[in-house]
Amino acid sequence: MNLALFDFDGTITRGDTFTPFLRFAIQPSRAVWSGLLISPVLIAHRLRLVSTTSTRPIVARAGFRGVPADGVRALGQRYAAEVLPSVLEAQAMERLEWHRRQGDTVVVVSAGLDVYLGPWCAAHGVQLICTELEEQRGRMTGEYRRGDCSGPIKAALIRETFDLDRFENVYAYGDTPEDREMLALANRKFYRWKEIDDCEQAD
Repeated sequence: MNLALFDFDGTITRGDTFTPFLRFAIQPSRAVWSGLLISPVLIAHRLRLVSTTSTRPIVARAGFRGVPADGVRALGQRYAAEVLPSVLEAQAMERLEWHRRQGDTVVVVSAGLDVYLGPWCAAHGVQLICTELEEQRGRMTGEYRRGDCSGPIKAALIRETFDLDRFENVYAYGDTPEDREMLALANRKFYRWKEIDDCEQAD
């Protein structure tokens, strides 16, 4: 049996789904004041002074802290059903289905949020490792349960979930340097849909 690891944003989809979900799920009034509150971080990110990996948790905290969890999860289900189908890459979906037909274990591994990736993966019959929003007493804390699922954390969560030695082949598909550690776990690495031998090519 083989294991197939797919990044989501920019690999299965055309571009980012995290930021559009924030626009979809966060009330406009909250978006305005939270945007003002974290504007220095957003400006620093645009200037490439702060990484995307560091920015995402700050934006999520500002957007979701104290918000009823049921409401966020309901919006995640809507986003998965109404928005994500329009941004899927046909090539990616064909490859994902090819792996499923082979009987491979197929996993989306993403820094995207569980509230919308969970419903999407369930609908497509694939497993999920991703960034998980923390919930306490029915409300979102705005924090991540296990960190931002990118870079070294992405690889660590894969190893935590699977014994890679059990698989004949490990395929990995990514599109940014955030996927390098995941690609390094695989003996079949695909970066922006081209097979590569060395993770140094993923830059």
